[in-house]
Amino acid sequence: MWFYGWLNIFTLVMIMKTGFAFFLVLVFGNKSFSQLHVRDTINVASFQFTNQHIHFGSINQGRKISQVYTFKNVGKVPLRIENVLVNCGCTVPFWPKKPIAVGEKDSIRVFFNSAGKNGFQQKNITILANTKSGKEVISFSAHILPTK
Repeated sequence: MWFYGWLNIFTLVMIMKTGFAFFLVLVFGNKSFSQLHVRDTINVASFQFTNQHIHFGSINQGRKISQVYTFKNVGKVPLRIENVLVNCGCTVPFWPKKPIAVGEKDSIRVFFNSAGKNGFQQKNITILANTKSGKEVISFSAHILPTK
């Protein structure tokens, strides 16, 4: 009977060793651990926006507005925008899919639908790109007047 207790412990130890070995293969399998966490912070792209925050003032509820955020790549390598994230379905961004060369200008267009919104609204747009921090934030705000 004591044999079965030791067998269960032995089985448990073997499962733990196998799981640990699997974990090591996942972490260190393709690249060295140090390569996974090294990020070049010198040879990066950099945004220089004409205006990072825009205030639309007061607008009537239901109005659809758009804004263009113009920027220049003042970094050392071509700027690649991987994704643009918004915090509301009322905001839709459009951004360049091609790399922006050093010294070149381009823009991000943002559409905002104020339907169903009331009062002061501020929306942040997060740009994921090959910059030093990996992301940049632009924003806009407006005071939405209710319909009568």
